[in-house]
Amino acid sequence: MINSPPLSRTQWSLLLACWLIALVSSLGSLFFSEVMKLEPCVLCWYQRIAMFPLALILAQGLYTQDRQSVKYALPLAWAGGLVALYHCLLYAGFIPQGLRPCGKGSSCAEQKLELAGFITIPLLSVLAFSLIILLLISVKKGLPK
Repeated sequence: MINSPPLSRTQWSLLLACWLIALVSSLGSLFFSEVMKLEPCVLCWYQRIAMFPLALILAQGLYTQDRQSVKYALPLAWAGGLVALYHCLLYAGFIPQGLRPCGKGSSCAEQKLELAGFITIPLLSVLAFSLIILLLISVKKGLPK
């Protein structure tokens, strides 16, 4: 393994922000399901599958100042963000009934929580993944080629 120079202070701060977003999002999803007893739907599980490892990958990247953590985190963030966007479109009614992935268990289109009249759980997920993607791209732009 070739030793690369450590992250700059700005890059490290951006990576820290990504990690904090991923950590708060992961803990928030656990709070919704375990404390508030809101059963996650299939799409929520897919988003969790992308978000939970992000918290671990970004924490490891921060601790070791590994530039490669951005390369590993970005695909997860994009995948989770696309699923979250699809989930938001489903909530908004833009996705036809035949394209809904939920059959058994909790419905993906059923609104379980709404804050301030318009903030839903999928919207929070889209915002979290979008912020992580933007911050990771900023970190990546500052890395030498």
